Amino acid sequence: MPSKTAKFTTAALTLAFGLLASQPAFAESANTADSTNDGNQAFTFAAIGDIPYGAAEIAKFPSRIQDLNADKGLKFVAHVGDIKNGSSVCSDQYFSYIRAQFDTFTHPLVYTPGDNEWVDCHRTNNGAYNPLERLDKIREVFFNQPGKTLGATMPVKSQENLGLPEDVRFDKNRVAFSVLNVQGSNNSLLPWTGLGKTAPTPEQLAEVEHRTDAVIAQIHQTFADARRSNDRAVVLMQQADMFDPSLLADATTNPDTVSGFREIVQAIVEETNNFDEPVYLINGDSHVFAENQPLAAGSPWLDIYGSPAADNLQRITVDGANNAVDYVRFTVAGNSAKGTDVLSWEKVPFSQ
Repeated sequence: MPSKTAKFTTAALTLAFGLLASQPAFAESANTADSTNDGNQAFTFAAIGDIPYGAAEIAKFPSRIQDLNADKGLKFVAHVGDIKNGSSVCSDQYFSYIRAQFDTFTHPLVYTPGDNEWVDCHRTNNGAYNPLERLDKIREVFFNQPGKTLGATMPVKSQENLGLPEDVRFDKNRVAFSVLNVQGSNNSLLPWTGLGKTAPTPEQLAEVEHRTDAVIAQIHQTFADARRSNDRAVVLMQQADMFDPSLLADATTNPDTVSGFREIVQAIVEETNNFDEPVYLINGDSHVFAENQPLAAGSPWLDIYGSPAADNLQRITVDGANNAVDYVRFTVAGNSAKGTDVLSWEKVPFSQ
């Protein structure tokens, strides 16, 4: 079956983004996002990612969900992608199983796809799928009600009109949240070797360009709305670790190793430096918990991305794969709090 994802023509993209520029909030889903303030009360949310990996973790996944459900104070849970490991089959049956598990969340669940469930599905041991067909299937299974979260319903603004219902944003207690489809494997620019390809295909490049343009548009819109609303912080969430320590040596020698992230990083830097409040980036992908300022003055990533420093950007990577024995609980300070303590976090062990 041909991929619906690949059907965007140059003319269609030009029209879509032309309309974007002329409409407020870029003609998002008609559902009204949750922009209500919860008084001056602090609130918590949780983030997980790169889970479940392999048979043992799949068996434990229902228990993991129940642990999160038992954390009654959470306003929502975010899964930042990779619902399977990189060497297992990307089957319809598996997607349906994970969707059924997601439906047992009693909190709203915000999910952004990871590379293991579509980008890397060309691999022979993944089933040698066309990744764009798998992306279509992911959207069909997990985003069949655009503008609403999984689990308990929480309305969100989505990019459904651009064909990306997974890109969503919402505001809680003067904190802007933006969930972005940014992928590992150099944002899906690596060749589909499992299908015999040695270079990116035209349809692959078209998808990357369209998705990246949409992500950048959402970043700019998130910050524009945050400034208008006098928000206290911006929180970005995605799968890809654009500052993966394991890529640093190769990226230093050859910055094109991470070329698929360059425009996104530059957009984040531009907006962070024009925003007077803290900015947080929550990602998965590299599987090891980290908390740092990847674009602070002196960072080697500045030369790699050709970017000025953004000292106000704080990155948090969640544990994943074999390290996914905990979730990260974030606390958003009460509405009167200002500055770098708007968000704090701790790792919470799963019960088994």
